[in-house]
Amino acid sequence: MLSIIQAAGWPIWPLVACSILALALVIERFVSLKTAKVAPPKLLNEVLTVAQTSVPAPGIVNQLAQNSALGEVLASGLRTLNTNPRSSDEDVRGAMESTGRAVAHRLEKYLSALATIASAAPLLGLLGTVIGMIEIFGSQAGASGNGGVGGNPAQLAQGISMALYNTAFGLIVAITSLIFWRYFRARVDEYLLTLELAADQFARHLNSLKKRKEN
Repeated sequence: MLSIIQAAGWPIWPLVACSILALALVIERFVSLKTAKVAPPKLLNEVLTVAQTSVPAPGIVNQLAQNSALGEVLASGLRTLNTNPRSSDEDVRGAMESTGRAVAHRLEKYLSALATIASAAPLLGLLGTVIGMIEIFGSQAGASGNGGVGGNPAQLAQGISMALYNTAFGLIVAITSLIFWRYFRARVDEYLLTLELAADQFARHLNSLKKRKEN
């Protein structure tokens, strides 16, 4: 690997930095977007059971908010009713929507950076290719000026390897980053849909619970 980097020349170093950054972002997103941290499958049913007859105490609501992103959204609706038991359905939904937007922003964190790397890597590879071509033409021009016929073979080979290695490495980084960006984008969209549906169901439950208490 080191010999390839040396053959590719200095233009490959920005691509190496991009590949390291992309790897770090991918690992971070895999850790942050675990189902247990975002939307545990059984959490909604558990919260509906706990809030079957009354709104849970603030201590339980705080524990729910620390459970996951879904717990944070559901807890915001419960906090609204704990603060003001006469809160309307619109108030409860508004609180959960505000929290949901903050959660969505957190789930989409670093995805734009990964998309930028996927877009920039081919251009960086192209830059290395152009520089390699300049090396080739430079060696040919030097040989022609000295009355040579075939140019400097070593410099010619170095220019070709620089061009090809940078092109290949740029495409590898771009394709890999694009694949993971699309994967995480689809995963985040799925999570957001799950949060939206759960929040809507929970808001309807809280509204019916409040009506039962009023009657």
